Amino acid sequence: QVQLVESGGGLVQAGGSLRLTCTAPGRAFSRSGRGWFRQAPGKERELVAALDWSGDNTYYADSVKGRFTISRDNAKNTVYLQMNSLKLEDTAVYYCAAQSSSFRTRVSAADSYEYWGQGTQVTVSS
Repeated sequence: QVQLVESGGGLVQAGGSLRLTCTAPGRAFSRSGRGWFRQAPGKERELVAALDWSGDNTYYADSVKGRFTISRDNAKNTVYLQMNSLKLEDTAVYYCAAQSSSFRTRVSAADSYEYWGQGTQVTVSS
């Protein structure tokens, strides 16, 4: 069973920054789509950012464009989410996701991912 591991969440003031990290011990995802999703209390899980297997194509929720950046380091089998200018509404549990097979182009929907992490809490305070 592949388990993705997120880290980097925490409490930050509005306007601050955090960097989330997702590792995948035991399995390489160098040619798989990767994504970050989030879920706030009482809301549906939503896409935050995703990138396809090549890393050349990225997708962002409108609410985070210009503030968040997704990136990957295949040598470290790691995906990052750099979050800047954080807002109160960014408060949520953030989940890392990975696709089980390579070269897929559909990466922005949660149902296109087979592997998920446990989530890391991000809380933005005023």
